Amino acid sequence: MKPREALRAEPHIALLIDADNSPASKIDVILTELSTFGVTNVRRAYGNWKKAELKGWEEKLHEHAIRPMQQFDYSKGKNASDMAMVIDALELLYTDQPDAFGIVSSDADFTPLVMHLRAKGAAVYGFGAQKTPEPFVNACSRFLYLDKLGGDAASETPDASPAAPLRVPTAQLKQDARLVGLLRNAVQAAADEGGWARVDAVGQQIGNQASFDSRNYGYSTLSKLLVASQLFDFANEGTSHVSVRDKRQAKGARPG
Repeated sequence: MKPREALRAEPHIALLIDADNSPASKIDVILTELSTFGVTNVRRAYGNWKKAELKGWEEKLHEHAIRPMQQFDYSKGKNASDMAMVIDALELLYTDQPDAFGIVSSDADFTPLVMHLRAKGAAVYGFGAQKTPEPFVNACSRFLYLDKLGGDAASETPDASPAAPLRVPTAQLKQDARLVGLLRNAVQAAADEGGWARVDAVGQQIGNQASFDSRNYGYSTLSKLLVASQLFDFANEGTSHVSVRDKRQAKGARPG
């Protein structure tokens, strides 16, 4: 395969949507999120479009230039759309060679696909409900819970303003052993001799280790999540050089 970045001014993203398993009301925030990583030049939504349940998607398809991919249900109780998505993703991987994929689904059956895409050098941005199984979430480069983005799909109306996601309180953050370990290890890995680490470097370390986004905890930025955890001291707050240090470390000089 040819190096992707060498041929493109900005990353290309292929967005594949499991329409049978995803709310149409969230497509705006999904596309907005993907726009921060590159241009979403491939947009496809999979499902049996004869089903009344997919009517909510029809307007969104036209509005956002999303190509509907028809897939009949060959067996009762089985979703053939999943298989069609997997086949198309692999074909795109070896033909169009996008730099990244956006996979919209809450179905853990896509986990092997995501692992293969990442092994071949493509980033994978996952979007799904809070109920999405951990194997799928952890396999993605980054996974965002749609429940935490925008308003509630069940209660949204054209005139309704998006509800702010609920923030996980400090006590609950401290009890999350996986989160605490992830944050502390990332700070340690990015720290200088005095134990101080730039927040942007901490974010990069976390991104290299796990599928993570502070918004899944109700905080708009990593800095705000670190503050809420009450696990770290801060220096140079309010600047682009904000740094953190594990409170368990001995007192030392502040970073310059």
